[in-house]
Amino acid sequence: MNSNSPNSSKSYFQRHIFFCLNEREGGQAACAQHSAHEAFEHCKSAVKAAGLAGPGQVRVNRAGCMDRCAGGPVAVVYPEAVWYSYVDKSDIDEIVESHLKRGQVVNRLLLPADVGR
Repeated sequence: MNSNSPNSSKSYFQRHIFFCLNEREGGQAACAQHSAHEAFEHCKSAVKAAGLAGPGQVRVNRAGCMDRCAGGPVAVVYPEAVWYSYVDKSDIDEIVESHLKRGQVVNRLLLPADVGR
């Protein structure tokens, strides 16, 4: 295999966490209604403070609608594809400490698989 092949080395980031920051008009359910932007910013700060930011570690990303509005606000961690619903900054801190730092899923915050739009 060529040493420049994408499969020949570690991923650029170990994990990505995506936060839905979608807004909807007309009172439709949307993550932005539940302080999703504040949670996103808090997660970015917490990841940096924990020394987890940067290549080979964690990337905190914005996302548009992820079609799981009924469970909002939502975030998803890849490559594990673990979906979370959170309430406050302490939930975000727990995701950072447990999942992003130690690789342990926070079961109490898991979004049920059948929750969609």
